Amino acid sequence: MALIDTRKLPVVERRSGWHGRYFDSANLTFAHYEFEAGATIHEHSHPEEEVYEVIEGELEITVDGVVEHVTPGVVSIVPSNSKHFVRAITNGKLIVIDYPIRRMI
Repeated sequence: MALIDTRKLPVVERRSGWHGRYFDSANLTFAHYEFEAGATIHEHSHPEEEVYEVIEGELEITVDGVVEHVTPGVVSIVPSNSKHFVRAITNGKLIVIDYPIRRMI
């Protein structure tokens, strides 16, 4: 069994206000984020299916033009190749999972 202590992974600020720790399993990419109120992720799409699970705080996620309000206990699933945009309503924490592995550039 492989164990990963996510607290020991380096923090990367890939976008302003999004501080992430990243790792891959054999088939999935995981991102553990802390986000700042007002931070956004531009509209984009990619071939990987993506799951957003908010642990603390609130996000607004727009998927193919449909706005979703995501809070703890609510999961947003972004289908493969769907255009999506993310805006942080509050400060918070989030786990994003991609399938298959997403190669970050």
